Amino acid sequence: MRKSHIAILVAFCFMAAVFSGTICFADKTKSGEVADSFVIKKTNVFKKHKKPGVFFTHKKHHTDHKVSCADCHHVYEGGKNVWKEGDKVHKCEECHKTAKKNQGKTLSMYNGFHKNCRDCHKAEKKKNKKTEAPTKCTGCHDKKKDK
Repeated sequence: MRKSHIAILVAFCFMAAVFSGTICFADKTKSGEVADSFVIKKTNVFKKHKKPGVFFTHKKHHTDHKVSCADCHHVYEGGKNVWKEGDKVHKCEECHKTAKKNQGKTLSMYNGFHKNCRDCHKAEKKKNKKTEAPTKCTGCHDKKKDK
């Protein structure tokens, strides 16, 4: 087989993998590589999940909806979020150690996710009635997307 045929075959296989979704791209940021999308599911805090994991798309939130990294990632000092792009991204459970009970000023994992995500979606819905931001449980906790 000629080299040009092999190059065309390799290019075709790559494009097929991209369009079939078997390749998951990641963006390089100051904080490291960030997957375009993933399921928020596995955590040591929740022993048993009552609802499916949440399919989250960094790219959609950051690029399409202009959500700043510091809107979700945070390190609080003196009541202010001092986290900035380039700082280490910690796992949520490093600070949010319980499933349902708040720990003083630190929210539980459940309350932290819901306050940050759901409240943002509700605020977006108030601003723009046509937004696709889901505000009901099944809008984020979708069995079909929980992989």
